[in-house]
Amino acid sequence: MSETTSATRRRLHRPGLALQLAFVLSLAILPLGLISVYQTYKLIEERQSLSGSALLEETQQAVAVARNVISAAASTAETLSITIPAVRDTQETCDAVLARVVAQNRDFVFAGYVDSELGLVCNSDNSLDVTGLDALEDEILRPEPGLFVRSFGFLAGRATLNVTVPVMEAGVFRGVAWVSVPLVDLNAALKRAAPDVELVLFQPGGDVLATENFTDDRRSVLPSDRALDTMAMRGRHTFRGYNRAGALRDFAVAPIVEDEVFVMGSWAPRHRGLLVTSYAETLALYFPIFIWVIAIAVAYVGVHRLVIRHIRRLRSWMRLYAQGQTDFANARLDNPPLEVEYVAEAFRAMTERLGEQDRRRQEDLEEKTVLLREVHHRVKNNLQLIASMMNMQIRATTNPGAKHLLRRVQDRVMALSAIHRYLYMARKLSMVRADKLLEDIIEQQVALGSLEEAGHRIAVSTKLDPVEITPDQSVPLSLMVAEAAINAVKHCDVDKDTDGAWINIALQEASPGVIGLSVVNSRLKPEGEPSRPEGTGLGSKLIETFVIQLNGKLETVEEDNRFELHVTFPLAWPKEGDDDDDN
Repeated sequence: MSETTSATRRRLHRPGLALQLAFVLSLAILPLGLISVYQTYKLIEERQSLSGSALLEETQQAVAVARNVISAAASTAETLSITIPAVRDTQETCDAVLARVVAQNRDFVFAGYVDSELGLVCNSDNSLDVTGLDALEDEILRPEPGLFVRSFGFLAGRATLNVTVPVMEAGVFRGVAWVSVPLVDLNAALKRAAPDVELVLFQPGGDVLATENFTDDRRSVLPSDRALDTMAMRGRHTFRGYNRAGALRDFAVAPIVEDEVFVMGSWAPRHRGLLVTSYAETLALYFPIFIWVIAIAVAYVGVHRLVIRHIRRLRSWMRLYAQGQTDFANARLDNPPLEVEYVAEAFRAMTERLGEQDRRRQEDLEEKTVLLREVHHRVKNNLQLIASMMNMQIRATTNPGAKHLLRRVQDRVMALSAIHRYLYMARKLSMVRADKLLEDIIEQQVALGSLEEAGHRIAVSTKLDPVEITPDQSVPLSLMVAEAAINAVKHCDVDKDTDGAWINIALQEASPGVIGLSVVNSRLKPEGEPSRPEGTGLGSKLIETFVIQLNGKLETVEEDNRFELHVTFPLAWPKEGDDDDDN
């Protein structure tokens, strides 16, 4: 796994300082943000309420003319209900009184008196057709004041708003005083009053009395989810909804003639809620978000300048130190905080101290290496001196048995000398190349001793893999190979199949962490007496001892034409406390 991938995974599992700071600041600002949003929301609600109040006020002001006309008609009808009993017996006088009333008020088009038998006793215009009153019996002959909208033939086909007030005499219902107002004048008054407000006059029962556009579509301005009678029951109020044309509107309802006539005004919403607001409301609503973004940006810039960039610089120093650079005496941070500067000083002091320790350790190591090489060199010289003295003794000895024994001891001394010579010349003393070491020993013990011991030429083949062992393993391994080679030379015979003598030596890694050594030589065992006299067995005992020191396993295979010696041992040296035999 690459360093970049590992760093990426660490960032995913553990967010950086900037993200953690953003989270902490978000939690810190959250209460203030919630309070600000709540206050802004309440402010918008209050402004919407004020907008509704403004609509209600404007609606009432807009219908002031219509209210005055209707109130004047109601007051006139009430006055006539008191005056008519005194003049009804004289039709001319009654007609004159009603005509004078219409003439004095240009908002009236008709005034009359209808008796309890639906007879038009007197009126303001005798030329009008007074037929068809039977259809209005329920609306005219009522014992309480009333309003209704009708289009009469006797009023020249004009739609009118009619006000009736009962005429009572000694507690007995005698008829009604009737005053008519043309609807076209009321509609025009509504239209002129407030161009941006749609006005509707209606009765508690749900009948529309007047609108700005009194056509078949006059009810399209009404709310789609509320009835007129329901709104009349609630009295003065405001609400928001959709009209029957599908447009969102603010509505206001108020009475203009108590319990008789109501007005409803509507206009497009001035404030559409939290998402669609005015500039000031938008700024107030989203101000916490702006504060949060600015706080995060300022905090990030501040933390980056005060901490993060210095930490990254320290991290780059640590990476350089891990790569081998140790001189940070002149490394400085760019105007860091005092706490970060303490960390940088501690890092520089640590690297200087560790660098000094490394230099001392390196000097000690080099000194110890020189001393160790000198020890190996002196040991090698002493062993060679001993071998030379033994060689002089061999030449001076006349006894063949004694000469043979001295030669074997000399071979073992030379094997030890070869080990120390290799260690003296090796570049690395902590590990030893077993193949290089064994090549010298095999060349010395087998190639040089093949003619002397066997009396004939021996073909020697080796297969030594590059294997590294510890110096402690090199001594028993080298001595074991020397003894095995001596025994192989000693007992090697001519192979009848190959018509010659041969020795095969192999060193290789048998399995991970396990080394295998094999020494195989040709050997004949004819019937009867053996071809060579039996030895003392010292070599075999030494081989077994060296195998134990290597913590290995020994296996020998003896066949008619060959002898095989196989040793396996682990690369790992036995732990301290394990039984071993160094003698």
